[in-house]
Amino acid sequence: MTDIHKRYRLTSTEEPTDEMLQALMEDVAAAARESSARAEAEKRRRLKEVAEEIQSWRRKAVV
Repeated sequence: MTDIHKRYRLTSTEEPTDEMLQALMEDVAAAARESSARAEAEKRRRLKEVAEEIQSWRRKAVV
């Protein structure tokens, strides 16, 4: 979060400057990228877990 959030709130009665809007949009974009990366990592972790579980079931079925 940048210093811009301390100087401006969306509920403020004053209009934000272009610089403020740009900073806010950059922060939102960064947060979205981080969230997407975390979601992708979690998806990969879960898929790997399921694949390992399937392999385990197959090994047990062969025995």
